[in-house]
Amino acid sequence: MKIIECVPNFSEGKNEKAFNAIKDAISKTESVKLLNLEPDADYNRVVVTMAGDESGIIEGALNASKAAAELIDMTIHKGEHPRIGAIDVVPFVAVKNVTMEDCVKIAEQYGERISKELNVPVYLYEEAARKPGRKNLSDIRKGEYEGLEEKLKDPEWKPDFGEAKFNPKLGAIVTGARFFLIAYNVNIKSTDISIAKEIAEILRESGRPKRDVQGNIFKIDGKTVKEAGRLKHVKGMGVSLEKYNITQVSMNLTNYNVTPLHTAFEEVKKEAERLGAEVDGSEIVGLVPLEALLKAGKFYSDDNVSDEDKLVDLAIKELGLSSLNPFHKNEKIIDYMI
Repeated sequence: MKIIECVPNFSEGKNEKAFNAIKDAISKTESVKLLNLEPDADYNRVVVTMAGDESGIIEGALNASKAAAELIDMTIHKGEHPRIGAIDVVPFVAVKNVTMEDCVKIAEQYGERISKELNVPVYLYEEAARKPGRKNLSDIRKGEYEGLEEKLKDPEWKPDFGEAKFNPKLGAIVTGARFFLIAYNVNIKSTDISIAKEIAEILRESGRPKRDVQGNIFKIDGKTVKEAGRLKHVKGMGVSLEKYNITQVSMNLTNYNVTPLHTAFEEVKKEAERLGAEVDGSEIVGLVPLEALLKAGKFYSDDNVSDEDKLVDLAIKELGLSSLNPFHKNEKIIDYMI
């Protein structure tokens, strides 16, 4: 059996009616299973994880998207997380007996159909990207929803599917195929957002603008010179979580084999200490592969520990994954859910 994961991110983190509509749409679709639905009110965003075969995952993604489109209105949306539309990003991930090429074709089928059914512009990213400048999600999102109407006037930003016409209610959709992404946030015991932002800029692969001794941004021929970040395959930003009275270094680990969870955690901890702050655990948004937690467990264990359960429990403890909300491994590890 072929198993594909789909992790749509919708721009709604508070409306239970929307969450129930998305759940209901997926539950009524054959050959697909809802694995997780995780809303965040501060980010005003919900991450949904489903898995199924080729036909099931496409229909599940389409049905969930149409349900969300009924109840999300971008003209009134505000939130901490960058976004370009109500159905912000819909990635397809190979899990079992599926190639990346298979997932690219699935993303293309989804993009073509949803653009017609919702009258919305659709962009392809990551492995499905048809232009180099669209491989990186942050490049497509630049300007976010608020800048989309103007962006669509630029021929360079003609969508891959649908018309170059602004849809005020829904914005745009980004879809594609990628490696398993871990949405990982490290908690900083401080309300000073500048600390989290500085750590994110230092660690993320894209880095930060280079500055002179006076703190002015260094430019050559009018172009900003950037200092490369420390961690490969890491995207990051600093955000505030007012309900917990903390800030977070919010990261996407796009290849946990290159930069594992424990590496990201320890590097944030090191930088926080340098800036006079303290790390207080972390959280994983959505699901995580078992392999990623086993890597962390082995890092924090002595050489005598080989038991899977003990390694997972050790990773949960040392990374502080239950610091904000309980981390239930049977509900958060994708290998245990399928």
